[in-house]
Amino acid sequence: MAKADPNKRKREKKQGAAAEDDVLGKAYDSRLMRRLLTYLRPYRLASGLSLIAVLLKAGADVVGPYMVKLSVDRYMVDTPSPNPPWFVRYLSANALTGIAQCAGIYLVALLLSFGLEFVQTYLMQWTGQRVMFDLRSQIFRHLQRMHVGFYDKNPVGRLVTRVTSDVDALNEMFTSGVLAIFEDVFVLIFIVAIMLRMSWALALLTLAVLPVIMYITRLFRIAVRKSYRLIRAAIAKINAYTQEHISGMSVVQLFNREERSYAAFVKTNAEHRDAYVDQVQAYSLYYPAVEFLSTLAIAFVLWKGGLSVLFERRFLGSTVTLGVLVAFIQYAQRFFRPIQDLSEKYNILQAAMAASERVFGLIDTAPEIVSPANPVTPARTGNPALGSIEFRNVWFTYQPLTSEQEELVARLSAEELAAMPGIEWILRGVSFTIAADQTAAIVGHTGAGKTTITALMMRFYDIQRGSVLVDGVDVRQQSLEALRQRFGVVLQDAFLFTGTVRTNIRLGTARITDAEVEHAADEVNVGDFVRSLPHGFDTEVHERGATLSTGQKQLISFARALAHRPAILILDEATSSVDTETELRVRAALEAMITGRTSVLIAHRLSTIQRADLILVMHKGQLRESGTHHELLTQRGLYWKLYELQYKDQELARDLAIEAPLVPEGV
Repeated sequence: MAKADPNKRKREKKQGAAAEDDVLGKAYDSRLMRRLLTYLRPYRLASGLSLIAVLLKAGADVVGPYMVKLSVDRYMVDTPSPNPPWFVRYLSANALTGIAQCAGIYLVALLLSFGLEFVQTYLMQWTGQRVMFDLRSQIFRHLQRMHVGFYDKNPVGRLVTRVTSDVDALNEMFTSGVLAIFEDVFVLIFIVAIMLRMSWALALLTLAVLPVIMYITRLFRIAVRKSYRLIRAAIAKINAYTQEHISGMSVVQLFNREERSYAAFVKTNAEHRDAYVDQVQAYSLYYPAVEFLSTLAIAFVLWKGGLSVLFERRFLGSTVTLGVLVAFIQYAQRFFRPIQDLSEKYNILQAAMAASERVFGLIDTAPEIVSPANPVTPARTGNPALGSIEFRNVWFTYQPLTSEQEELVARLSAEELAAMPGIEWILRGVSFTIAADQTAAIVGHTGAGKTTITALMMRFYDIQRGSVLVDGVDVRQQSLEALRQRFGVVLQDAFLFTGTVRTNIRLGTARITDAEVEHAADEVNVGDFVRSLPHGFDTEVHERGATLSTGQKQLISFARALAHRPAILILDEATSSVDTETELRVRAALEAMITGRTSVLIAHRLSTIQRADLILVMHKGQLRESGTHHELLTQRGLYWKLYELQYKDQELARDLAIEAPLVPEGV
């Protein structure tokens, strides 16, 4: 059977991630918008008040020029208006008083616009922050529910971008996008309505440049869309490259790759700069073009309207007064400003739609491994299988199978399964039983499936055929939380979170008291070291325990496992990084850890597992041999060959006479 190319899978994974980050989407998608607006439901009052404030502000913004028109026509040139508004009757007939009243109304409109702008901005920023909080909480909670295999396929940087940058883009849409578009649309509607009422001929003359502006705007959006796509792709490359090379900086420096890495970064950074230059060029051409056309429209209005005023003649049957002309110039200036703003809001909406597509795509990704609706709980008393582990004819691959392949797996024989094309089986028909309180060791070459076996015990992945039983019950029938509570795991690479030593040992388990935390640390002989730190158990631990040595981090991880008192302990090459001095400190502690509970040890050094109750020998995904150390040596099979490779310079009799301590790899 041909093996899958791991490099090909990596390339496809990167290409898939890049393609998703490159998604632009529509500038407006009603389906996505309806779903986004559901996040405003808890804040309906604030959103409704903001919308009302926007509507009132749009009305207040168009009052000023009309009051200028009234002041000019009624009090300065005494030109009677053929259709005066209803409130004119309340204005004074005296010129000085009337002008003061018009100015007062203008001032009130400005103050009202200011107050409404404050209300709208405050409420929408307040709402936007709460929507961001809700959305980020939902995404993080969803990520916690996802199975481990999901993180094998999705880069961490891409998932972090969903929680940060994409949510920020949605916040900008809520705070500066949707309501701002409504405001611009309302202002345009009010201005057009007033201009048509004052002089429909001048209004049409003002709007004559709109088709040209719309065509220029279309070209602008095409150019900006292209540059926006390139910018996003460049940012994704910069983030990925920076994350990878900062994480691997020690390797970069060790092999003197600084200059080469810098040159590659400069190249990627240049792509981002050039994409932004193209976008800046589009903006620098678009805004002056719109400004020129709007000024041209105003010039036409001034020319035709001015002639009508000077010679007191009607323009296309419409009366044009000096006040009308002055107001038209001001309205024309305000009319084209929202058009420019709408083009800017187009980018905000486009970014928000693309971000929502990716965010909802993540949220809609269902976890493949979930607890059953009616989980089975193993009996806590009188059950001899409590703490036992059993594998029954387990077949497993990390590759997702099609429905047709799943049907074939269910009915084919073992020989036919092994020969299935396109499937790289990690485990092939593995069966074994580890009794309660037994200590079992799993040995074999790298890639034999040792760590996969322990992952299947905790149901990090689901098998394709067979069954895995813990405490006598199939893991697929048990609650995930209850199942994993029974396990304690210590890995080769100890992972510490940002916080204190105490919180890293407790790890959020409320039932573990401070006394139990310190007792667990003392049991693994790390208590004295922790107390010697500046703040003892409350000493801050930086990201991944950067301020601690590898051995110190490993000891803290031992204390973490012991503090949780697991029924089943898994040690996966757990002490391979512990030095000789530390080895003496944890030898007795490890002996105590594996006493009285089921223990599974993964080790390469056979001398460390000779006293195990059961040794499982894995080779190319198959269980080749099982038994005690002496039984396996007597069989003179694969285990004996592995043993000979490690002890070829020693006498076999001498090796058998040595009583090796039962501790994991590295001790």
